[in-house]
This record gives sequence, C-alpha cells and structure tokens, in this order.
Amino acid sequence: MIGYIQEFKHIIKLGLPIIAGQAGMIIVAFVDNIMVGQYSTEALASASFVNNVFNMAMMTCLGFTYGLTPLVGALFSTGKTRKIGELMRNGIILNLFYSMIICAVMGVLYFNIDRIGQPEELLPLIRPYYLLVLSGIIPVCIFNALSQCSYGMCNTQVPMWIILGGNLINIFGNWILIYGNWGFPELGLSGAGISTLFSRLVCAFAIIAYFILSKSTRQVRFGLVKSETSRKEVRKIGETSFPISMQLLFETAAFSGAAVMAGWLGKVELAAFQVMVTVGTLGFCFYYSLGSATSVLVANAAGRNDYRGMRRVGFAGYYLILIMALVASLSFIFFGRQLIGLFTHDAVVAAACLSLIPPMVVYQLADATQVNFANSLRGTSKVMSMLWIALFSYIIVGLPTTFMLRHSIQSIFYSFSASLFVAAALFLYFFLKHTRETK
Repeated sequence: MIGYIQEFKHIIKLGLPIIAGQAGMIIVAFVDNIMVGQYSTEALASASFVNNVFNMAMMTCLGFTYGLTPLVGALFSTGKTRKIGELMRNGIILNLFYSMIICAVMGVLYFNIDRIGQPEELLPLIRPYYLLVLSGIIPVCIFNALSQCSYGMCNTQVPMWIILGGNLINIFGNWILIYGNWGFPELGLSGAGISTLFSRLVCAFAIIAYFILSKSTRQVRFGLVKSETSRKEVRKIGETSFPISMQLLFETAAFSGAAVMAGWLGKVELAAFQVMVTVGTLGFCFYYSLGSATSVLVANAAGRNDYRGMRRVGFAGYYLILIMALVASLSFIFFGRQLIGLFTHDAVVAAACLSLIPPMVVYQLADATQVNFANSLRGTSKVMSMLWIALFSYIIVGLPTTFMLRHSIQSIFYSFSASLFVAAALFLYFFLKHTRETK
C-alpha cells in the first residue's frame, strides 16, 4: 500500500468534496426520515415504499449521466476543452429525453400502486408523495448531468457546495411544512415532498448558472454554443451511458424489490427496512464518493492510454474503500442503537431495526468491492459488460434469493450479500481484463 501514496492523495483530493456533498445528502435523508418518523409510523412506512420505488428511477437516470464522466475525463486529460462543450450539448439533450421516458414509466406505475400489495391504509399518504417525487426527476437529471461533466474536469467542489446549499433548503422546508411551523399548514409527508422538490429545482438552476457565468468554463461554453447536435456524438454517449444506467437500475431493482417484499410483511417491517437502508447509506456514501473520484482518475489515465496507471488508481481506490468499510461496520455495531433511536420511538420498530445490524455488516465488504470496481470499470469506458454483470448478479441471482428468503426481514437483508458478492467478483474480473496492457 505504501507504493500507492501518490494515488491515495489524488483520490482523496478529488473524493473529499464528493464525500462532503454525499454526506450532506445522507444527512438530509436522515433528517427527512427522522422528521417523518417522528410525525408517524404510517408516514415513515409510506415514505419507505415511495423512496425505494423511486430509487430505481433516480438511479437509472443517475447511471445514464455517469456515461458522461469517462468521456469528459478523457477529453480533459488531453486538453480538448471545447470538445467537452460539444459533448455536453449532446449529453444534456440525450439525458433529458431519457428522463422523460423514465417519468412516463413511473407515471404508469402511479395508476397501479394499489396492485402492488402495500398496506391499504397507507395509500392516501403514498399517492400525493409519489407525485411530488415524480416531479423532481427532470431537475435531478439536469443537475446530475452537469455535475458529472464537472467531475470529469476534476472540479468536484462546485457540485458539493450546490448540494450542501440545497440540503439546507430542504431541511428548513421540512421543518416548516411537515409540522406547520411559521404559520404554514401542517402537511406531514406531503410537506417533505414539497420541500424536496423545491430544493432539487434550486440545485438544477444553480449548476446551470455556474456553467453560464463562470470564467473557468468559458471554453466549454464556447464549444457548447458553437456545436450542433450530432447523431454520432449522441450514439457515442448512449453507448457509454445506457449500460451504466441499466447496471444501476438492476442493482436498485433488487433493493426496491426487497422493500416491496418487506411491505408484504407489514408496516413495522417496512418502517424498519427504511430506517436501516438509510443508516446503511452512511457507508455507501463514502464508497460511492471515493469510487467516483477513482472513476475520474481512471478515465484520465485511459485518455493517455496508460493501462498500468488505470490499474494503480483502481486498486488504490479499493484500499481506501476497504478502510471505509471497516469504519462503517464498526459504527453500525457500536452506535447502531443510537442511530436507530434518531428515527423512531416505536419500540417494536426499533427492535426490528436492531435485528438487521448483523446482516447489514455482512454485506459491507461486498458492497465496497462492487462499488469500487464498477466505478473503475466505468472509467475505462468499456462498460457494456456492466449491463450483463448487473442483470446476472442482481436480477437472476439477487431477486430470486430475496424471494426465497422473504419470510422474515432479517433473511431479506441477508439476501443482499449474495448478489453483491457475485457482482463484486465480476466487476473486478472485467476491470482487470480491460486494463491488460496490449503488446
């Protein structure tokens, strides 16, 4: 590990702002669930269902924006700044079209919510919250697309500050609208949805303003304005973006399917599932952030055709993420009771949550490994294999395993490890394959 010190420094320098931004998002997710959970168990269970269903839509859109990062990173490493603007123009158009398709699919699902088997008493809370979250897909798409372009240009600080500002707006809006403070009506779960939608709109407008007004993006703007929509560019972006999008869709579908199965067990199990998934994102936030930084640096090395450098960055990122996985696991073991207590005072829900700590610790190693090598593979731009890996690992292996173990909330959580370990091994194999030096 000593020989990787330079790579550690680069990854940490790029990754820290992403960690700060992701940590801010996790804090908001914590605050959302704390405020909603303190409001009522019914509101917490309803939020669990909607958020887990929309995780598929949001992660699918996010994955599609990920296709821009390695392409921008390769151009940035060779100084082709105006070309980045052309890529952005085509990428934004393609991402908007893709997000509209996702919105249409989720709109169809809305009219069939009552057929998914959730507790009947939760439907009046689920429906309005669902529509509010649906309205936020397009602004999230715009923000993520421009953020990935910024990451590819090794600028991770601007998205961080925008995310942190949006999070503060969201928390304040929750306090006002959930409980009816400052003379506003008490809207409960719908108040949380309104606040989240507003903060997402603010983030989208803020990052657009940055690219329009910043001196550092002048050449990028020039390339964006002077270029035209190109079928060739759109195809190239789509070929990189679609497999990553499907990879995240399949991965999230496995977790969202588990949330639906938790709902079959009852509202207590569904509420406990939501609490522990939120607590579990403490670890994932760090894995994802360092993985994103690793992806950018792998892409930079790929732009120079430096195969050895790609591998060094990939494994340097892995060593750092393993340390993070150890810290996260110890946090869950020693502070799990305190974390759970932030979300609910319901003794039955809290007991169900405590029973989920052991399986959550088990899958940290697999999750950390698959996050690192999925991002490392993404940085190579050789991403078609990611689609098949995810389909096999999460849908063919993961969902059937969860279905067979659906009889308790604990066994549902243990089933996550099966798909994650399979995915981790396959992502590692293909990363090594695509970074083998040609002779």
